[in-house]
Amino acid sequence: MVAAGHWLLIESERDDVEHSAARATAAPQLHVVLVMAAATGGIGAHVRSLAHGLVAHGVSVTVCAPDGADQLFGFSATGARLHVVEIAPTAGARSDATAIGELRKAFTGADVVHAHGMRAGLLSDLALRTAGRFPGLRPQTPLVVTSHHAVLATGMERRLQRLMEQRVVRTADLVLGASSDLVARARELGAADARLGPVAAPPIPPGTLGREEARAALGAEPEQPVVLGVGRLVAQKCFGLLLDAVGRFTAADPLVAIVGDGPERSALRERIAVEKLPVELLGYRTDVPDLLGAADVVVVSSRWEARSLVVQEAMRAGVPVVSTSVGGVPELVGDAAVLVPFGDARALGDAVAKLLGDPGRRRELAEAGRQQATTWPDEAATVAQVLSTYDELVQRSGS
Repeated sequence: MVAAGHWLLIESERDDVEHSAARATAAPQLHVVLVMAAATGGIGAHVRSLAHGLVAHGVSVTVCAPDGADQLFGFSATGARLHVVEIAPTAGARSDATAIGELRKAFTGADVVHAHGMRAGLLSDLALRTAGRFPGLRPQTPLVVTSHHAVLATGMERRLQRLMEQRVVRTADLVLGASSDLVARARELGAADARLGPVAAPPIPPGTLGREEARAALGAEPEQPVVLGVGRLVAQKCFGLLLDAVGRFTAADPLVAIVGDGPERSALRERIAVEKLPVELLGYRTDVPDLLGAADVVVVSSRWEARSLVVQEAMRAGVPVVSTSVGGVPELVGDAAVLVPFGDARALGDAVAKLLGDPGRRRELAEAGRQQATTWPDEAATVAQVLSTYDELVQRSGS
């Protein structure tokens, strides 16, 4: 889950966009269309970050996103145009046909189409393949697809998703993987060009409360440690594993809080009640910076992550992280976090318990996390990298 405090930056960035636009050329060199399906977290924040940065570079940007996404992410506040396109999470003949029709309209005059996620990539490719039949659409328009997630489904759904993934990576002019394992996967499936495209965590505003005030607001006792989990309550995040691990560190009597909402909320709440677990479900919050300021440890129990935004936020804030060693997390954190095997509740619980009992180690990890964060590309570097690939592809398509 992306810290909700990010959206507090939307209004303040209006001035930045206006000033940047004034410095930009009167006739933008590129028209880029960014496409996304329904998203409530990292993908939406990344698309917004790209839109903001590209507009500041003088690029004309259109964002294709579902109805309501602008209210959540503030795309129009970046200076980008918004084109509402409903891309359903699963295939449907009628809904897909409608979405493809809207994409064709949005792609008119585009120099580059950049889709985020496989469903967005598939429908964008289908729209471009029929470009020759519609005035203003260019069949040679390059398609960039950013792969944000591994395929985690099972059974028939997994087979269908893998077939879609294979088609998309083979038809895209360029695949950007949010982590190295996604790049390797795209190459394995036959991508003509696959590269690492890190997703930087947007900066979050400073908290409004001091540490003790933030802890008191959570209901923590003066010396009580605070263990924090942040993310969508979905299967990928595996908060059930965190609940499995709670018994291993209850000797420290921590306040354990999970921030986020999602389809697994009811099941988690029921389990917490039945097993009388010392865990609070805080739901969707807009004060994540304050919550990080109150935390002694941030726990990530996910089955898979690319470049976890909450890990980036916690390490930048100097909060020690215990995470499952999955996806792109090891390359992200280096030696600056405690990693445990996925699915091992005992290892997860023992790692948290050990940190709660060792203030010196927590201080070491806090400093190491801040240092590691300085090695990550920031939003400006991410936008610059993407813009250079757009220029490369436009030149290639025109040659």
